[in-house]
Amino acid sequence: MKTIIPLALSLLLNFLVLCAAADHESSSSTSTSTTILFATLGGRSANAFDVFALPTWDPPSITTEIRITDGRSLNFNGHFPSSSLFSLLTNQSLIQTRPEPIPTELIYVTERNGTWNIYYDAVFRNTPRSTRSRSALEEEEEEDNLVRFQLPLLGSMQSNNQISMKDKPSLSGDYLVYVSTHEDTGEPRTSWAAVYSTELRTGLTRRLTPLGIADFSPAVSPSGVWTAVASYGEKGWNGDVEELSTDIYVFLTRDGTQRVKVVEHGGWPCWVDELTLYFHRRGSDNWWSIYRAILPSEGLVSTESVVVERVTPPGLHAFTPAASPGNKNFIAVATRRSTSKFRHIELFDLAKNEFKELTRLVSPQTHHFNPFFSSDSNRVGYHRCRGESNGRKNTQLLLENLQSPVADVSLFRMDGSFPSFSPAGDRIAYVEFPGVYVVNRDGSNRRQVYPDSAFSTVWDQVRKGVIYTSTGPTFAEPTTEVDVISINVDDDDDLNGQPKFKKLTTNGENNAFPFPSPDGKWVVFRSGRSGYKNLYIMDAVDGERAGLQRLTEGPWSDTMCSWSPDGDWIAFASDRENPGSGSFELYLIHPNRTGLRKLFQSGSGGRANHPTFSPDGKSVVFTSDYAGISAEPISNPHHYQPYGEIFTMKLDGSGLKRLTHNSFEDGTPTWGHRYTKPLDVEWLKGGPRCSFEDCHWLNQTPNQNHGDVSSKPQCRA
Repeated sequence: MKTIIPLALSLLLNFLVLCAAADHESSSSTSTSTTILFATLGGRSANAFDVFALPTWDPPSITTEIRITDGRSLNFNGHFPSSSLFSLLTNQSLIQTRPEPIPTELIYVTERNGTWNIYYDAVFRNTPRSTRSRSALEEEEEEDNLVRFQLPLLGSMQSNNQISMKDKPSLSGDYLVYVSTHEDTGEPRTSWAAVYSTELRTGLTRRLTPLGIADFSPAVSPSGVWTAVASYGEKGWNGDVEELSTDIYVFLTRDGTQRVKVVEHGGWPCWVDELTLYFHRRGSDNWWSIYRAILPSEGLVSTESVVVERVTPPGLHAFTPAASPGNKNFIAVATRRSTSKFRHIELFDLAKNEFKELTRLVSPQTHHFNPFFSSDSNRVGYHRCRGESNGRKNTQLLLENLQSPVADVSLFRMDGSFPSFSPAGDRIAYVEFPGVYVVNRDGSNRRQVYPDSAFSTVWDQVRKGVIYTSTGPTFAEPTTEVDVISINVDDDDDLNGQPKFKKLTTNGENNAFPFPSPDGKWVVFRSGRSGYKNLYIMDAVDGERAGLQRLTEGPWSDTMCSWSPDGDWIAFASDRENPGSGSFELYLIHPNRTGLRKLFQSGSGGRANHPTFSPDGKSVVFTSDYAGISAEPISNPHHYQPYGEIFTMKLDGSGLKRLTHNSFEDGTPTWGHRYTKPLDVEWLKGGPRCSFEDCHWLNQTPNQNHGDVSSKPQCRA
């Protein structure tokens, strides 16, 4: 148990953190200060989520949908508190009387200023500007007739000064219950996700999840006595990235004791009363459906004594249920119907076995996620991409600064894959699919330098303006036509307006991931020319025509190679311990084929990829599933592999440090020589595109002849 600062001091704490960041910026001009840049796959930059709400009984329309959150950064997984939080604010003199006595109050997850937090917003609507009196807690909105009070509920002290992901908050009395990933389990491929409670009056924080256990998606019962979670228990993560093999556990909210498993196979629990839970699972007929668990009123509670029954019928996918305490007539669910490519929120009438559509009637071409009810059942909330308007100018970021846990290393997420810094640090090369692009680090002068499908970029350290990349399809067989090319982005353009490029490999047998030596004479790359993917070294100017040196050999895949700044080591990823398994470890080898040794393994069956050396050559940055998975994948858009995080490690295998915490796939990191100021860089394209995809496995319609499909759900507007 940790004694934490009171809630009212969190504002001061955040101010001090910002001051410390400014001090660091002003003192970070030494040669040891560097920058790590990485990409997040799956449309993270286009999500631009805000929390919205619709009335449950009125006909849904654009005029009745309200946006609650402020249109900044990423806001999602909301919760309507059942009682007002104003009484918890220490300095009541900061709160002014408003014309509307009852605001819209919301608790939600936000990712802003480079960190995750849980915020509380109180939004007063229909408030004329002429009657306003600003307070220290008020944030001015661009919209007329709206006043917002906004407060972060957790300071860094609640996470023991560690960076972490926060998720799925709910309030019970004075206690905030939520997921955090700030505690290292110490075990490879074991999720850091655990449930905590923080008393908002005192800041007292307690871990409710047992050590060594991963808990997700907590839900507090109406009385506040019990909390239900989706959990691995002691069996751990087996690598699943679609439906987690979790069970439903229940324990006392006050201290996590009396923990008991109540349901085998289930996720995303919610309560309607003290004895009734709803949850989702993928059934034997492969339809995601909502189920009900009824706990016994007397005697021992166990999986044998709990009655489980299916609620939503097959014929559509239904998941992430929400119930309104005391209201047994309706639940809210997210659905995917075969008639739509988009995820929508619907109400399900439990007595009539009938769906009522909500969000499709308002925003038919937008995904909607994770519904939740107001305590009076009159509103259902959810999050979706806010789009191009909603009262605030939307911007898209080329570089998004994240709080870095490493001193003198600034950390950025980039809107582009396979980024790399030029030797001078003034330009960035990256990949879009298709095409290779170059942009100044301030976001200006973006131009395409290669038009076709490509992956990986790296700059020559000697020949100014030369970039190496791989052109062809990704994740291909050894014999697939992929070649290494060099592009001089400073050369005169060809007749098509593109810089000239030169093919360095010619056999087309999956030649990829080139990386030049620090003296600019050689390029190491992987090739499938032997029938297996191994590493080779060729001339940096003339390519394989000037001869080829084989670096590794064997019936496995050696790939994603990089050269150390002193030229002494080559780091790479390999599945040589279990070829074809998809499990990759990191290795080091000298360019003369000696000194092969394993650097890192992310547990049994784990993955570690894309190593790149630090400028001083003493460490590598890479992506790995070492920290397991942090949230139920079905509750998010499609994030490809929702477990990749960025790590650093010293060359002797010590000093492993996790840099990122989220439920996305972070990958393809690069390490630059210069320190980039920890400030976001706006993207010229501007605004969220809202073009991300839903989970791919929801696109597959289960076999209609499997399971009971006779009771097709009815639907009414």
